[in-house]
Amino acid sequence: MTASITPERPSATEGQRSRPLIVTEDEALLDDLLRLCAAAGAEPEVAHGALTRRGSWEAAPLILVGDGSAARLTDRARRQGVLLIGRDLDDHGIWRRAVALGADNVAFLPDAETWLVDRIADVAEGVGRQALTVGVIGGRGGAGASTLACALAVTAARSGRRTMLIDADPLGGGLDVLLGGEGAQGLRWPAFAESRGRVAGSALEESLPELHALRVLSWDRGDSVVIPASAMRAVLAAARRRGGVVVVDLPRRVDDAAAEALSQIDLGLLVVPAELRAVAAAHRVASTVGMVLRDLRAVVRGPCGPELGDEEIAELLGLPLAGQLPPEPGLADAFEGGEPPGGSPRGPLGRFCAEFWARALADEGGVTA
Repeated sequence: MTASITPERPSATEGQRSRPLIVTEDEALLDDLLRLCAAAGAEPEVAHGALTRRGSWEAAPLILVGDGSAARLTDRARRQGVLLIGRDLDDHGIWRRAVALGADNVAFLPDAETWLVDRIADVAEGVGRQALTVGVIGGRGGAGASTLACALAVTAARSGRRTMLIDADPLGGGLDVLLGGEGAQGLRWPAFAESRGRVAGSALEESLPELHALRVLSWDRGDSVVIPASAMRAVLAAARRRGGVVVVDLPRRVDDAAAEALSQIDLGLLVVPAELRAVAAAHRVASTVGMVLRDLRAVVRGPCGPELGDEEIAELLGLPLAGQLPPEPGLADAFEGGEPPGGSPRGPLGRFCAEFWARALADEGGVTA
């Protein structure tokens, strides 16, 4: 159980990986806090009731103070990132001690163990601005959503941004195939199917195949594996904590895992061929997806005729228009030659993606690499 006293400390910037500080004289509490730090991948500095290293109070990104040591630290400079750790939910005096210490929060063990591991892991990972997360979904089968998702990721990586591409469509055939990397070494979705709680962002990134300067989480060639919503939540949250951009290829059927993916997406793109039947199918998809994803925009795949333009299609769908994706002759031949979708920055697909990122990242105020 936790309770907030003051606003939480802003996330540490990328690269800020100072050790958390534990201050306690309670050996049993110290053992518990060391165990939680180990679970979070952090190696803490420990002060047994007194601060022995000069500047450690000021420099630590996170300070865990055992309740028994709070009184002797009230003369310390007030700062954010201090948590008071207790065990007795019925001890109302802990709130006075927290105020006197200037603590951000009070955490009671064992109730708050999961919450506390997350806070410690944020420090260990040096979490900064979260990734701008873009989901791509087809208005109907064969709309080209997977191709666009790959092209967006390839384009972002080409510009030097940290990029992760996540295939959330188990029936899509595998994005690693589209990128020409089905034999690349690294983990696929089945390895994460049992994930619960928190997945370390750095460990996720390092475990995935690297293709065209981006990391890809796709499916293997084995039997279909059901991904629980909890696994989707853990993996996407880890990907987002790494910063940069995350592109998610979404299924049209919204099950629990897809709904979880949609809940973590900042901006969705619905790919709609410029055909009346495709617009009718896309309208049903938009109605379903729109119940979870608030920012959904239409990408119209041309060519558009004089009677059914891109703006008219977006209006029929009741969605903002993200742009028209013109045809790209030779795309299949380029794929056969080993070039991924969006591999040519001068092609229609590459230009569309570059323009999209320029607008999206400007709206976000920039996304760190």
